[in-house]
Amino acid sequence: MGERRMTEDVLEVGRNWKTAGQSVAIATVVTTWGSSPRPVGSQLVVNGDGQFVGSVSGGCIEGAVVREAVEVMTEGSTRMLTFGVSDEEAWDVGLACGGKVEVFVEPLE
Repeated sequence: MGERRMTEDVLEVGRNWKTAGQSVAIATVVTTWGSSPRPVGSQLVVNGDGQFVGSVSGGCIEGAVVREAVEVMTEGSTRMLTFGVSDEEAWDVGLACGGKVEVFVEPLE
């Protein structure tokens, strides 16, 4: 499955959840530095039950992004999340080679 197909699926899932009356938020990688498992533009969509489709990091920060997305839906606000680690602490948070990533999270209206 290519990058384009994954992005289309994420948006389609978000639209389907929204059409079904669920709260929905979308998270998008907007900046990366150093080693990052997913490129800028990668997306993850979350519904009010905490279910999600897509990826912003290959799994290492998804849990934190989903928690923030649920709060964004509740508050109706947006958030810019920054995850960054030194090489020494990289394994603890799941960014295996260090690096930083910024993720913008917004509710879908």
